[in-house]
Amino acid sequence: MATVSKRDNGWMCQVRKKGFPARSKKFDTKTEALEWGRIVEAEMDRGLFVSTDEADRTTVADLLDRYTRDVSPTKRSGGSDKGRAEKLKKQLGAYKLTALTSSHLVGYRDARLKEVSPQTVIHELNLLNRALTLATREWGIVLPSGIPKVIKPRKPQGRDRRLHPDEIQAIIDATESPDLRDFIRLAVATGMRRGELASLRWENIDLDRRTAHLPLTKTDTPRTVPLSSVATAVLQARKDARYTVPFALTANALTRAFCRAVQRARGLYESTCRVLERPVDPQWLVGIRLHDLRHEATSRFFELGLQTVEVASITGHKTLAMLKRYTHLKAEDLAKKLG
Repeated sequence: MATVSKRDNGWMCQVRKKGFPARSKKFDTKTEALEWGRIVEAEMDRGLFVSTDEADRTTVADLLDRYTRDVSPTKRSGGSDKGRAEKLKKQLGAYKLTALTSSHLVGYRDARLKEVSPQTVIHELNLLNRALTLATREWGIVLPSGIPKVIKPRKPQGRDRRLHPDEIQAIIDATESPDLRDFIRLAVATGMRRGELASLRWENIDLDRRTAHLPLTKTDTPRTVPLSSVATAVLQARKDARYTVPFALTANALTRAFCRAVQRARGLYESTCRVLERPVDPQWLVGIRLHDLRHEATSRFFELGLQTVEVASITGHKTLAMLKRYTHLKAEDLAKKLG
């Protein structure tokens, strides 16, 4: 039964019933305490009672910490979870799971959209949703109102930024890292993802047959990538140099090195323009991301005349719709095909 007692700063209601865990909660008024007790007792009598104590004790920060500690390391794509979790915790971390509402998620979404791209916000909200879903399905955490929902930002349209060959060469020339130089050449020649290149192993590479097998991929579908003469030459040189693995850098380290090289290349370009008194192209070496190397490689495959199914077998894209965002072929090339 429910009992209510006066406390220094409010009223405490305790509910004890055989076959159920004891429940207690503090309220500002006796009326609120009695009402809560009646509701809990009624739910127990009807077999509808489910304890939300764990959700009451757990904050969003606690949830994300557990997820990034126990779950993220088991996922190949979990390397970015910690950074995303920190962003979520900064604004939402103090909320108890029972207090988290859709309004809080809307506020987070709108605030973050002022700082980062829609795709970044989507990734962050997806992480929180995965953690909440796992908590309710496997960790015994009950959310009385269910998992709060929010309309995610519209995904941005696929980028149509093509890299000019001279831009690629400028980035290669600007970097101080031999590893990054080879990484860039191989990325453009193979269309592999950043993580796939970073995880290459010699035992999965056959330089005689010119193939590289990827047992672990983003789509969980192993594939074997054909190697062009350029890709084969890059890998052969690294093998001759006795590298233990093709690339000993992590995917994140490669991204940071690439960003530095792009910035350095842009700076050198601007300096050259000043010395030669030439106008500076505001688009040259600007807005380039590491993933653009894969985009460029995929577009080049189509320009070579490969069919969609052939390109997909190389790049690992699952559907034609996914490939469309990477096949922004030059208008003049299409015009030539039209005759």
